[in-house]
Amino acid sequence: MTLAAPSPPKTGQTAVVGYPVSIAPMMDRTDRHYRYFMRQITQRTLLYTEMVTAQAIKHGDRDHLLGFSPEEKPLVLQVGGDDPALLATCARIAEDFGYDEINLNVGCPSDRVQSGNFGACLMAQPELVADCVAAMMAATKIPVSVKHRIGVDDLDSYDHLTNFVATVAATGCQRFTVHARKAWLQGLSPKANRNVPPLRYEDVYRLKHDFPHLWIEINGGIQTWQQTQTHLAQVDAVMIGRAAYDTPYLFAEVDRQFFGAEEGSKTRSQVVHAMLPYVDHWTQQGLKLNSITRHLLMLFHGQPGSRTWRRLLTENACLPGADSAVLQAALHAVEKTAALTPLSG
Repeated sequence: MTLAAPSPPKTGQTAVVGYPVSIAPMMDRTDRHYRYFMRQITQRTLLYTEMVTAQAIKHGDRDHLLGFSPEEKPLVLQVGGDDPALLATCARIAEDFGYDEINLNVGCPSDRVQSGNFGACLMAQPELVADCVAAMMAATKIPVSVKHRIGVDDLDSYDHLTNFVATVAATGCQRFTVHARKAWLQGLSPKANRNVPPLRYEDVYRLKHDFPHLWIEINGGIQTWQQTQTHLAQVDAVMIGRAAYDTPYLFAEVDRQFFGAEEGSKTRSQVVHAMLPYVDHWTQQGLKLNSITRHLLMLFHGQPGSRTWRRLLTENACLPGADSAVLQAALHAVEKTAALTPLSG
């Protein structure tokens, strides 16, 4: 097939900023507290919100849904929807709130998004996605990007993928994050859709080859920096999801390795100490401590005392009046365990 060249960015549109590594938007995970925590580990990695529906942004508590700390930037708001006018409104709101970019979700396979006609089911409607993106781009100066799958149900050939990307890129959209699995909307749960469809990295590599003028980011099953380096030889950027949540301190290496930072990263202990004022700020406003500490449970993954850390946070963060003292006590227990652990070798 003949690939359509994209239109140039709209007048006033901010050019795509190249972030070689990002953390994927994850429902019930990448909230503002997780993002603030990760900023203590990596200053450079591009962060995303959880997906927020356009309807929620229109009718809901925007400060609650969209609020963030300045330390979280650079930060992308991910939205879900299929109404160009409403999504344009969301883009203006995102810019007003100070987000660096707005991203349209065309990859989530859950039943809830299917019933609302957004997420992965929109891959079957590339013209509608293009209309949505064009409306968002016309409404804002911040970049507009799309996160999508390589296909959906039986529309999973490479030709289907290139038709989707070419149609959307014709609006002037330049940034595409591609989850290298198709989505099965019938018969597979959202969880199964993250694992069962096979990864087809070669399709994403080929996409970058055929659309060299676009910023192509790859996502799906990436867990190590060695894998990241391999992908970056083929595409522009790598998005990491579950590994960023299950092994957050993995990102202590990223600023130096992929962004050229000269400063060293915080130790795990320093990360905890950096979180203490933040924790007290929120708990003094009535937030339950476990709303924050649930994101910190895997900080000491693979280290002596990691089980003690998880147990103490789990048992004590839910108690009435719990505050930063819980983290300090848990950290003291971890450091005591580490001091008593003989060095290997």
